[in-house]
Amino acid sequence: MRDLKAFEGTWILSRRVENALGEDATLSGLARFAPEGAGLRLTERGEMRIGAQSLQAERSYLWQAAGPMIAVRFSDGRFFHDFDPLAERPQARHDCAPDLYRVTYDFSAWPDWSSSWKVSGPRKDYLMQTSYRRA
Repeated sequence: MRDLKAFEGTWILSRRVENALGEDATLSGLARFAPEGAGLRLTERGEMRIGAQSLQAERSYLWQAAGPMIAVRFSDGRFFHDFDPLAERPQARHDCAPDLYRVTYDFSAWPDWSSSWKVSGPRKDYLMQTSYRRA
């Protein structure tokens, strides 16, 4: 069963960002889902490469059970989006005017999984694909 608890632990992540408005990027690193309060804190850390430049990157989110759904929140607690973890390819969106963030999760090869973000608007235009597998 794929519920919030199923994500707990460390995952190897690999990300590719295809940017229509700038340079493409890649990120290789780890994603860790650690218990925090009634949910999990997802912290992603790794090496990001943008063109010839390399830097360390980190970001975090809060994942919480919300009935049958998983609610994803920004690190400061603001709502980001939610999704059905039992669906094979759930979709969600986040309006951040004037830009729109759309995600499709793919759990068809669970426990390996991925997310694909299409971000569009006047300020952003990129496709970000990330794969996760157990460390």
